[in-house]
Amino acid sequence: MAELKAPRGTADVLPGDSDLWLQVEDVVRQVCRNAGYGEIRTPIFEHTELFERGVGAVTDIVEKEMYTFLDKAGRSITLRPEGTAPCMRAYLEHNLNVLPQPVKMYYIGPMFRYERPQSGRFRQHTQFGVEAIGSADPALDAEVVSVLVDVYKRLGLSGFVVHLNSIGCPRCRPRYKEALVNALAGHEEGLCTDCRRRLERNPLRVLDCKNEGCREISEGVPTIIEFLCDECRCHFESVTAYLRALGLAYEIDHRIVRGLDYYTKTVFEVVHSELGAKDVLGGGGRYDGLAEDLGGEHTPGVGFAAGIERAVMVLKAARGESSRETSGTGIRVFVVTMGDAARAEGFKLVNALRGLGVASDLDYMGRSLRAQMKHADRCGARKVVILGEEELKAGVATVKDMATGEQTQTALEGLAEALSRECRGLTV
Repeated sequence: MAELKAPRGTADVLPGDSDLWLQVEDVVRQVCRNAGYGEIRTPIFEHTELFERGVGAVTDIVEKEMYTFLDKAGRSITLRPEGTAPCMRAYLEHNLNVLPQPVKMYYIGPMFRYERPQSGRFRQHTQFGVEAIGSADPALDAEVVSVLVDVYKRLGLSGFVVHLNSIGCPRCRPRYKEALVNALAGHEEGLCTDCRRRLERNPLRVLDCKNEGCREISEGVPTIIEFLCDECRCHFESVTAYLRALGLAYEIDHRIVRGLDYYTKTVFEVVHSELGAKDVLGGGGRYDGLAEDLGGEHTPGVGFAAGIERAVMVLKAARGESSRETSGTGIRVFVVTMGDAARAEGFKLVNALRGLGVASDLDYMGRSLRAQMKHADRCGARKVVILGEEELKAGVATVKDMATGEQTQTALEGLAEALSRECRGLTV
């Protein structure tokens, strides 16, 4: 029988890493709730038409990267490749326009794209994101950027940079596309196969290509900001003014166009050098035409999506950690026992501690006293309770503080409550 492995482009999140994932998710929820965003959970699969109409039929996602299949009724179904179109579909389907606007939502969940796996890029990856639907106010664009930055700051990340651009609207973008195609005329042979195709169908994506030859050819072409209509220019100037008011640093990056057709006006990315060539931690922008593309009334919106895997990579690099170096147990108290009677008492103590909300454990492998102490240390326990036959006879237990090495004799009666009070004062 062949060795079973996880499918290419997927990865197991082991206990050594799951604590970091939970930290990221907890910070995301806290930051989003503080900004007035409520959690939405959309289906993992949707009708394929949603992404064809919303993301764009000529995007790489729809043409090459979606996991699409026919269900038993012959309907075309696609595993969710991104989160914005499903959120807008939910907004329209459930008539959320009757609520106070804008409707502010956040999500955390898996996305699926058939891409070439590499560092920080998986075929199944997990994103967190926000969507603020129902307002065209440029202050909302700045808020969305600040929410993502706040997440990274609260996680303790540094060294990231906000890149900002505007890609205009359907009124001014056609003029820029024409100017861009004219500027690249005569250089088609030097472009990669994808960019030669993009030049005919979606020329802005040439600017986003990571191929060095394509980047050299596109150097010096006109910038889209030069072609913005008065409305888009005013909107972009307002966004930058709000960001400056927040003291949030940014860089104008004329190459940011994002890879989905629904974007209008503001687009942005947060990049980090730790990620190498694929240096984007997260990004997003405004999508004022998406609701109409999906058959609804004109409804402006803005949001972002960011990868949890990439955030965890940067966090671990900053801390010098690997998966196997982090315990991932969160145990506060480990009970070491010697003898059957002590083990029975220790088993009761562990369950009493758990009932009081204290993460606790004991040995299930028949280890020696020394091995149990070593295991307690590997679990990251802050307190170790040592129970033997002599302690039971005396009605006490030895409690060791693993940080200071100090040992005290404590009465068994009320021990769980006493440890619970002590553990509430411990920091992680």
